[in-house]
Amino acid sequence: MLYSKIEGQGKPLLILHGFLGMSDNWKTIGVQLATNGYQVHLLDLRNHGRSFHSEEFSYQLMVQDIYAYCQAHALNNIAIIGHSMGGKTAMLFATTYPELVCKLLVADIGPKFYPQHHQTILAGLNAVDFGQKPSRSTVEATLEHYITDFGTRQFLMKSLYWQEPKQLAFRFNLAVFNKKIDAIGVALPEDAQYNKLTLFIRGANSDYILDKDIEGIKKHFPEATLETIANAGHWLHAENPKQFYEVARIFLEK
Repeated sequence: MLYSKIEGQGKPLLILHGFLGMSDNWKTIGVQLATNGYQVHLLDLRNHGRSFHSEEFSYQLMVQDIYAYCQAHALNNIAIIGHSMGGKTAMLFATTYPELVCKLLVADIGPKFYPQHHQTILAGLNAVDFGQKPSRSTVEATLEHYITDFGTRQFLMKSLYWQEPKQLAFRFNLAVFNKKIDAIGVALPEDAQYNKLTLFIRGANSDYILDKDIEGIKKHFPEATLETIANAGHWLHAENPKQFYEVARIFLEK
């Protein structure tokens, strides 16, 4: 069963994090939304956070994990927010089980195929030698050789934890991601469609959703609308949380 943090009471709302992320990335916005009458389920997807590790990794499997979670918690009429990889997972879940989903919000990812573009990040993560029992500062220094963006490094450092005294580790399953990285970029199936309220949100400084992608979005999500968050890139919920929260809140209240 997937690990989750549940905030508030009311209408069920699932929040799905992106690749190499975890539920904690969404805690602030999750708590805010919980005050508006939602029971917010912040999930750790398989091979991420505190959820189970598996040699198998695909969007279809993540969808089945979420379905099992919803069955175990007797959830229906669910709203879903998904970011990046979590957004692609949310799209596939909504098109596979439309009877369970009342609203879909996708953050900075489209249904199209994305070429593999995490090579530098994976190289940095693989350069960390946990056998040397490095400190947190040593891990960050190693990552800095590969990843120049401070925000990206801090995002990755959130998954660092003390596995045992004096032994750090990453919570995500790096060994499987090294083998299954191509699974992240796959497109939504051609015939997948969801015909209820859908909102795509993109960062103004991100190139994940381009104007030319709107036609493809509408093919799968005929009721979709698109909003752009100012002064934000791919991590739009962290870079401009105030505007992201307002846009999400207004959409969820429709």
